[in-house]
Amino acid sequence: MPQPEQSVPLTPSRLGESYRATRALSEALVQPLSDADATIQSMEDASPTKWHLAHVTWFWETFLLRDHDTDYRLFNDDWPFVFNSYYEAEGERIARFSRGMLSRPTLADILEWRAHVDAAMAPLFERDDCAGLIALGIAHEQQHQELLLTDIKHALFQNPLGPAMWDESPSRAAPGEQSWHSHPGGIARIGHQDGGFAFDNEGPVHRALLEPFALSSRLVTNGEWAQFIADGGYTNPALWLSDGWTWVKGEGISAPLYWRGDEHFTHAGWQARDPHAPVTHISYFEADAFASWAGLRLPTEFEWEGIARGQEGDSPAHDPAGGNQLDGPTPPLPMGGGGLFGDCWQFTRSAYLPYPRFRPAEGAVGEYNGKFMSGQFVLKGASCATARGHSRASYRNFFYPHQRWQFTGLRLAKDL
Repeated sequence: MPQPEQSVPLTPSRLGESYRATRALSEALVQPLSDADATIQSMEDASPTKWHLAHVTWFWETFLLRDHDTDYRLFNDDWPFVFNSYYEAEGERIARFSRGMLSRPTLADILEWRAHVDAAMAPLFERDDCAGLIALGIAHEQQHQELLLTDIKHALFQNPLGPAMWDESPSRAAPGEQSWHSHPGGIARIGHQDGGFAFDNEGPVHRALLEPFALSSRLVTNGEWAQFIADGGYTNPALWLSDGWTWVKGEGISAPLYWRGDEHFTHAGWQARDPHAPVTHISYFEADAFASWAGLRLPTEFEWEGIARGQEGDSPAHDPAGGNQLDGPTPPLPMGGGGLFGDCWQFTRSAYLPYPRFRPAEGAVGEYNGKFMSGQFVLKGASCATARGHSRASYRNFFYPHQRWQFTGLRLAKDL
């Protein structure tokens, strides 16, 4: 089981407070949605909103209550089959794309289940043998909060009426002038080393050799991406990786996801696209092609971490709850700031592979990260839909190179 480094003790009161705040935010995020909204599944990569609410509850019920409370009885014996995600050790489950066929249980049924599990969890906060797994469960639910937001955005995008989840988008700040953070190179210590919780894929700490490089002070913007399009970026095979060019031609890709003319689709419906805001919803293939067009490159995950370490608080990440987890969430939208955290997940050119001496945790929770270390690329930072405090310099997000429904953008790098 992944264990957090406990520079600050995981006291029962802290665990309980964090658990309750996380659970409340998940439910606040779905307040604008109907049962029908929460049921639809737009593609296999995405899941229905109510499935996310149920899956994280299945996680708590299975790995905490079932395994650590001998008096607990499952809320419904049939539900583990439909709300297990990919845990082979937990047995058979419905096909991923069938999640959108679950008209029952209803959203109200799932919220009732959540309340039942929340009440049963209270005694476990007092148990030392559950602290590490509770910390993992909180981080797991925060990940699904972001997935919930990106998945419902993709689902609403399929509707020709362009429905809004929230009434309006937050204001955005223009980015600063382009500048560069230089790094002299050398031996860097990579991996989680600052205390607190971390996923198992963030370690062990190890050394990486960095050659001299520089990292851009800000993300690439919508306006710069429009220049890339106007210059034939999507029609010039010389800019693209072979697999990327096959993807562009096969899928008819000509712009980032959610672009239409001078607009883009948001949680607030169709909005005028701000040329100063960071470009988002791009694939690794697109990010790499843009970097080639700009005469630059993507950073490695080790370069990004070398610049970012200690800068987690430089720019306040956009909070999906609008600064108050219980006062009504606001729509995620990249804010256009210059910080390393909070606008978009940033592609690196690093394959998602295990660090030296990495070993997955024993048991079912060992399936959490390690078995996905094939064919994916690492993204760093955080997005406007990431729960505040969830990310850190060592955090390793990862996606397949063609995927772009998440809030993914890019920050350029260059050799010195």
